Amino acid sequence: MTSHLPRDTSLGAADLVVVGAGIVGLAHAVDAVARGLSVVVVERDERAVGASVRNFGHGCFTAQDGDALRYAMAARTAWLRLAKEAGLRLDESGTVVVARADDEYAVLREFAAARDGQVVLLDGRRVAERVPVGAGVVGGAWLPLDVRVDPREAVHAIAAWLAGQGVRFHWATTAHLVEPGLVITSRGRIRAGHVVLAVGHDVDRHFPGLAERAGLRRCVLRMLRVADPHGRRVDPAVLSGFSLLRYAGFAACPTGPALRARLERERPELTGIGLNLMLTQRPDGDLIVGDTHAYAVTPEPFGADELDRHILDEAARLLGSGPLAVRERWRGVYASAPDPFLIAAPMPGVRVVSVTSGIGMTTALGLAPEILDDLLA
Repeated sequence: MTSHLPRDTSLGAADLVVVGAGIVGLAHAVDAVARGLSVVVVERDERAVGASVRNFGHGCFTAQDGDALRYAMAARTAWLRLAKEAGLRLDESGTVVVARADDEYAVLREFAAARDGQVVLLDGRRVAERVPVGAGVVGGAWLPLDVRVDPREAVHAIAAWLAGQGVRFHWATTAHLVEPGLVITSRGRIRAGHVVLAVGHDVDRHFPGLAERAGLRRCVLRMLRVADPHGRRVDPAVLSGFSLLRYAGFAACPTGPALRARLERERPELTGIGLNLMLTQRPDGDLIVGDTHAYAVTPEPFGADELDRHILDEAARLLGSGPLAVRERWRGVYASAPDPFLIAAPMPGVRVVSVTSGIGMTTALGLAPEILDDLLA
């Protein structure tokens, strides 16, 4: 049997080889450059096209809990620094969480008490001053530490900046085999001091046993880009009562279970599809709205139009508008597992890193330094 692996073609060497040019992989490259390491990034596509560009561009730092909160707050500092160094547009506009029921506002009150100084409670009038909303708003909260970037430009800008710092990128290049000190790709061999495999939901393509033990699945999202029905600048990200079910910081509040029970009882068609009703505005004024969640190791390739209809109907209700004009629709896919982070050392000098909770943009720049501290020790 003839091997087609290009074992005799050398692509050189690096202190760190990163497999995957999404935000998690790039975060490791950013931190490695700061340490003075030589870095090579291998990416199977000709540019990043996965979860790192198919999201809201929302740095949702405040709503995290546990390790995710620690990573998120470190990531916030890194994002602010990187935005200046890389010339990346970043808006420190925070997040407005809209409460349309008393139990939603009760969760926000508890959350504000638990996060002393990080949350500003709002009445209904002050919510409407900050973001366009329909009738029936009880109140809300502003999370001033959160940020926004343009998801379609951010990772590309970071990659371009890294290239300017001397990082070598091998685009449209598949990593066939990872071994201690070596990565064999579709274009040749790279000698590696250390390796970080950051391939998101595709960990099972490289280390299937590891992925199975971690309970890794793929989470499929439905998202849409719509015309802004109000023609109004929306600076913050906007979350809803359904979002209070999706983030660990809110879910830890004592009244969280009662809110979940009420929404599951009254809106089972929406909780059943894992709706996280939220939106952000792109630089061109259009709104990104979404999203739904479905889980499987191998997702069905078909998507029901009903999912999009639910998002559009509920987004219109939240905005107090008529039917929304759809510009684009897409399917996002990210890694999901019982633990929010998959961090493993399958062999010496190699780390597998995947954010298995949909918060890669929020946490990766804070997670990566801890991974490299361990890997390089």
